[in-house]
Amino acid sequence: MSSRPWRATILTLYSEMFPGPLGISLSGDALARGDWTCEVRNIRAHGIGRHRNVDDTPAGGGAGMVLRCDVLAAAIDAAAEPDDPRPRLLMSPRGRPLTQARVRALAEGPGALVVCGRFEGVDERVIAGRGLEEVSIGDYVLSGGEIAALTLLDACVRLLPGVMGKAASGEEESFEGGLLEYPHYTRPRDWEGRTIPDVLNSGNHGAVARWRREQAERLTAERRPDLLAERVPRQAR
Repeated sequence: MSSRPWRATILTLYSEMFPGPLGISLSGDALARGDWTCEVRNIRAHGIGRHRNVDDTPAGGGAGMVLRCDVLAAAIDAAAEPDDPRPRLLMSPRGRPLTQARVRALAEGPGALVVCGRFEGVDERVIAGRGLEEVSIGDYVLSGGEIAALTLLDACVRLLPGVMGKAASGEEESFEGGLLEYPHYTRPRDWEGRTIPDVLNSGNHGAVARWRREQAERLTAERRPDLLAERVPRQAR
């Protein structure tokens, strides 16, 4: 990874939402250290006319409004040079689902330009014309892309070198290796008649590792069998 900080540029109609929760805890500490940067640009700065209009009625009729292609394209062009190597992401419920593998790939790159959609959607022409990659954080619809962008950025920033401290903190989590994470326990040893599994206090690191693996596989089979279905062909290759 480059010694340059990981660069996030956010295009939004609500600049005041950033850095938001990204300005506290681990991501906030990393931001203060300069491990990553957060540039926020308001799309309305490129709006049309005296009222800085950014949207218009949908072609063909229908409810809602659509973010104009010329306005958003101008905002993107002002935020990134043509040779900017960062991926251009549009937070959208119709995008490809965000996965831990995609997050890790983004974290290992130079950063990202993230567009937060609003209204009924974004003019399709700017998606193609500016090479936007549509990304979804789940099968539901939000009021806008800002919360989704915060989610994506938090997932990326925590993987940057030094942010979590121990590298292993990010290697034994849910979705790493295609499994959900195993259960965790801490003191007290006995709580309301529920005790910590004996193997975790055995001092036998091999047995602990096997137990954690078995528990991760059990939880994945119970809660996310789709992950196991995807994992089998990937391991077979």
